[in-house]
Amino acid sequence: MLMLNSSTKLLILEKMLKSHFPESLKVYGAVMNINRGNPFQKEVVLDSWPDFKAVITRRQKEAVTDNLDHYTNAYAVFYKDVRAYQGLLEDSDVINWDQVFQIQGLQSELCDVTKAVAHSKRLDVKLISFQAVHFSPVSTLPDTSFVKSSPPRLTYLSVADADLLNRTWSRGGNEQCLRYISNLISCFPSVCVRDDKGNPVSWSITDQFATMCHGYTLPEHRRKGYSRLVGLTLARKLQSRGFPAQGNVLDDNVASIGLLKSIHAEFLPCRFHRLILTPAAFSGQVHP
Repeated sequence: MLMLNSSTKLLILEKMLKSHFPESLKVYGAVMNINRGNPFQKEVVLDSWPDFKAVITRRQKEAVTDNLDHYTNAYAVFYKDVRAYQGLLEDSDVINWDQVFQIQGLQSELCDVTKAVAHSKRLDVKLISFQAVHFSPVSTLPDTSFVKSSPPRLTYLSVADADLLNRTWSRGGNEQCLRYISNLISCFPSVCVRDDKGNPVSWSITDQFATMCHGYTLPEHRRKGYSRLVGLTLARKLQSRGFPAQGNVLDDNVASIGLLKSIHAEFLPCRFHRLILTPAAFSGQVHP
């Protein structure tokens, strides 16, 4: 195991990962954030340098953590050789197996390998898979004239909006998610439409892996074009900062899949996999 601490080497890694799209997108997004101030306190572990075969991004060990917070305790994985990834998993200094955490990536072999190592350590594993999407460069936005004068108004989220996002997210509804959303809003780009009272009615945020997530419109404000406008605006904002605009969608989310197709998002050949791993000591205490 090697820690990559050099700012020069981290910039080199960023360029190297770009040549392995789309499978490297999650690690690439995390490394980009590390190289731009590291607001989420991440670090990089790999098997060797510069000819690495596996790389993992993780929370810095000195960062404050909540053992139940799998949202923040998140690892992103990319490998050229799955055996090298397995070697990192089996290294006692790479993963904190004593807390609830998640591992995510865009390569299917990581699921079986992760499950095998986790089960040998008596951890429960929950796997969720998504369709992965990527947005081509957004050159033009939909008509925004109807949101340039208040109300409604196209703007961004604030930490004060985190409770609403926590209550409306299928993954949320708990204190760990509330804290996580607050941190995402503080650290990364977001877009929302606000009503005449200043309350968000449609929004999308960016996570620690530079992935667009929690795109949502309140039911009473749907079919007004807000989701399309918010999604394209956030994609363009990320692209203007040099980030790829990427996202994930569940197979049964018909409405979102239809929206993504209508704005010509590219559905990637690889799938996004998120594994939530829970030690026996925390069984029954974990939110999805």
